[in-house]
Amino acid sequence: MPIVFESRDGSTTVLSEKFGVTYHSKYGAVQESRHVYIKEGLFAKCIAKKELSILEMGFGTGLNALMTCLEAEKLELKINYTAIEKYPIPNEIVGQLNFMKILEVEGRDDLLCRMHRAEWEKQVEISDFFSLKKLEQAVEDIAFQQGFDLVYFDAFTPNVQPELWELPMLTKMYDALLPTGILVTYCAKGSFKRALKEIGFKVETLKGPPGKREMTRAVKP
Repeated sequence: MPIVFESRDGSTTVLSEKFGVTYHSKYGAVQESRHVYIKEGLFAKCIAKKELSILEMGFGTGLNALMTCLEAEKLELKINYTAIEKYPIPNEIVGQLNFMKILEVEGRDDLLCRMHRAEWEKQVEISDFFSLKKLEQAVEDIAFQQGFDLVYFDAFTPNVQPELWELPMLTKMYDALLPTGILVTYCAKGSFKRALKEIGFKVETLKGPPGKREMTRAVKP
C-alpha cells in the first residue's frame, strides 16, 4: 500500500510502493505543482486563450489536475484535460490527501474525489470550465492525435522510469503538441534537455520550485 506523509509546505504527498519514490517533492507538493505546472505552464500558455487542451503524463494524486481546474474557474478558461495513469492510487489513499485544506478552498471537499472516481477512458465534465479524460494505459500504447496546447510531463524520475525520458517518448510528446505548444517538467537533467533539443524543441532552463534549483520548459516551434 502506498504511504501518505506531509511535505514541508504541509501538503501531503505519497510514496509509491511500486517505484519507491514520491509523487511530489518532499519540499512541498503544492508549491512544486504551483510553480512548475501552473506558473510556468498554464499561465505561460493561457494568455489570450479561451480554451486549452492539456495532456498530463502521470495523473498520480490528481494534484496538478485539481489546481488546474481551480485556476480554470478563476480565469473562466475552458480546459480539456487528458491524464495518463497506468497505476491509479487506491481510493483510501485519496481520502487522506489534504490538498483542499492547504489550498484553502471551501465548500469543494468532493472535487478531488470526483476526479479520482470519474469513469476511465471517457471525457467527464468536472465543472463548467474543466473536463477530464483519464486513460488507464501505458503511454507507449496510446496513439495521440496532434491537438494539445500544453503537456504536464510529471512522470516519475528518469532514475526509475528512464524509458519515459528518452527520444521515442519525447518524440511522441512533440508530435502530440500543436505548434507553439509547451511541455513543462520538474526535471532539468542534461541528457533529457539534449534529447528535447534533438527532437526540435526550443528548451528553456528556468528557476525550480523550493528544494530544486532548476526546471525545464520546452516549446514546439
